Amino acid sequence: MTVSLVRVEIEAPFCWIVLNSPSTMNALSMPLLEELEDAVRQVAANPEVRCVIVTGEGKAFSAGGDLAGFKSDIDAQQYNRFLARLEYAQAVFNLVESLPMPVIAAVNGVAVAGGLELLLCCDILYAADTARIGDGHAKYGVIPAGGSSVRLPARVSPGWASEMLFSGSLYPAETLRERGLINRVVPQAELYDAVRELARTLCQRSPRGLVVMKQLLRQSRGGPVSQGLRAEIGAFASYAKSEDFREGLAAFAEKRDPVFGGK
Repeated sequence: MTVSLVRVEIEAPFCWIVLNSPSTMNALSMPLLEELEDAVRQVAANPEVRCVIVTGEGKAFSAGGDLAGFKSDIDAQQYNRFLARLEYAQAVFNLVESLPMPVIAAVNGVAVAGGLELLLCCDILYAADTARIGDGHAKYGVIPAGGSSVRLPARVSPGWASEMLFSGSLYPAETLRERGLINRVVPQAELYDAVRELARTLCQRSPRGLVVMKQLLRQSRGGPVSQGLRAEIGAFASYAKSEDFREGLAAFAEKRDPVFGGK
């Protein structure tokens, strides 16, 4: 029986996307990336999913790209095939980042190189206290191609982004929490319970409201404040007509918890 390299587990109203190749430390091979693409598209098309959790099976979140495959392409002078691998990985990561609902990463272990780049496509990062995280490319004379040179400086200071990229070192999760990359560090045994609790909280909020907020956050990145403020008003022009907005105001007036439908 063929074992899926990526599992989708529905725990309504949220779901898990699990990288499931523990024997390779969830290395981002082409077959795994293809299954990850399918999983992300499946989740994006499911109207019942209000939040997504991404994690890895076994001791690693992901050890990154398939360097053996890279070497094979370069040794055979298949440069176009090599670049196609990189472009495909970028496209899959972009799909993760563009999911409309909140995406939480549960960093269960090592996340390095492409593993870090996948994390950077998630909105909120929770990590086990045993996790070790870093860019790693420089250690083997590789440069980023999955987005860390672009997304990492948006999460940490330029100096820390430079150190992480140039050194290729792995850092304890707590260090990266202090630097602003990780939201919360919890004991290994408590990671999945903590992530479930957060997912349940997010699922109690307006689905439509969270989609709009995520869009605003993405659009405002690096742009002028005035542009972001105009975008907020523009978004509210549409959102003000939604059932969720009316439900929230009614719940406040009636001193009860709102029940959001996402319309």
